[in-house]
Amino acid sequence: MKTALITGVTGQDGSYLVEFLLNKNYKVYGVIRRASSFNTSRIDHIIEFHSPEKFDWFRGDMTDETSLIKILEKIQPDEIYNLAAQSHVQVSFEVPVYTFDVVATGTLRLLEAVKNLGLDIKIYQASSSEMFGSSPPPQNEETPFNPKSPYAIAKVAAYHLCVNYREAYGMWIANGILFNHESPRRGETFVTRKITRAVSRIAFGVQDKLVLGYLDAKRDWGYAPEYVKAMWLMLQQDEPDDYVIATGEAHSVRKFVEEAFKHIGVIIEWRGEGIEEKGVVAEIMDSEFKDSMKIKPGDIVVEVSKRYFRPAEAEFLLGDSTKARKKLGWEPKVKFKELVKIMVEADIRRTRLLLEGTKKHNEEWREYII
Repeated sequence: MKTALITGVTGQDGSYLVEFLLNKNYKVYGVIRRASSFNTSRIDHIIEFHSPEKFDWFRGDMTDETSLIKILEKIQPDEIYNLAAQSHVQVSFEVPVYTFDVVATGTLRLLEAVKNLGLDIKIYQASSSEMFGSSPPPQNEETPFNPKSPYAIAKVAAYHLCVNYREAYGMWIANGILFNHESPRRGETFVTRKITRAVSRIAFGVQDKLVLGYLDAKRDWGYAPEYVKAMWLMLQQDEPDDYVIATGEAHSVRKFVEEAFKHIGVIIEWRGEGIEEKGVVAEIMDSEFKDSMKIKPGDIVVEVSKRYFRPAEAEFLLGDSTKARKKLGWEPKVKFKELVKIMVEADIRRTRLLLEGTKKHNEEWREYII
């Protein structure tokens, strides 16, 4: 039985990767950063339904090399998936030093720990399409990096550290340059999930407006469960290499908004320009939400705010994953419209359960006080 260690195990990718590896009969360990509140919601079902003999976790932090050394000494895994990061691009402008420490120096700490312990481990490094920044699309493994944020710069540094340690010390390290990949487990502050969550709440009449930043940024959006398979495939190769993982299709934030609203029967039209641009309800079609929505044709449901603009923006990220398709046999199946549908439907289910729970709670409370 192979063993794997996942840093960033509580994140979107970490949770899907645990499930994938367990299905491959791995023993999986995770590294969880201590927080003052519970931060394991994405993996609670895994902890509940799998014994420690299949999945276990340790407290650790990418800013603390001692914790990494102790974990590696204890379990000596066959594979490491380094997914830990402060991964929010906008936040990286607000906390650049912390972002660089976790993403770049944290990766260095991990590489040093493996090297100094003399462990023979295959390492996957989570690189990012944000590293390409303003380089013209489509971007592949030969495209120059031109990062536009502290997060992207830190990822570039981590990428080059991995290449250097691979060449200098013969360590087995693969960089996966993954383009945007989303799912219902995406954090609510990321733009895709912010959109789908707002749309679901508008459908039930508990929210009336969505506020966003730059609408014309174009991204290559894929489905996260498919992307964790690509991570695993990289580590099953005889030799380490670097791979771009992407769908080969790009769509704007504006288009994501339109598709999400269509799913609840709302057609959006855009009025105005720049910071004054608005998304206005052009038509409400027949759907199960028609009676629960409080919006009507002519209402503004999308606004733009300077607050959500980045100081510098990667305008157009579109991946060319030809190498991964040929060498790994990896192929994305979930396309853009299906991805939006998956995410909107998941948030509709969440909102419905939340509202039912609130109603039940209020009824019980009213009965108690009477």
